[in-house]
Amino acid sequence: MVIASIVGVGLFSIQHRFEHVHWMPDASWSFAAASLGGTFYLRLPRLLQWFSGNIGFHHVHHVDPRIPDHRLEECHNADAGFQSASTLTLHTALQALRYALWDSDLERLVPFRFAAAG
Repeated sequence: MVIASIVGVGLFSIQHRFEHVHWMPDASWSFAAASLGGTFYLRLPRLLQWFSGNIGFHHVHHVDPRIPDHRLEECHNADAGFQSASTLTLHTALQALRYALWDSDLERLVPFRFAAAG
């Protein structure tokens, strides 16, 4: 149970941390841009998709949290707007863990080593 919890929290965490995530100041914030730009479509193997409760379709959840887990994939497939979200695989999502600091000049997340080099 502990391992499953750690994996779940890890998957949730990486859903909002990738290089080109959209973080906006209050003045330029919009619901639609934040919903689809603040997370991504995580393409998972079918079995992991089922075990994770369709967490890979978290971008759909951002637009409407009332959509039940078992309908997220259907909604993603039915709307081209959802399909335009950034797509990561499990491998590229794990690589995205290194993005931890917001660079306001570049307007993107950067790894710690990037900040140390600057």
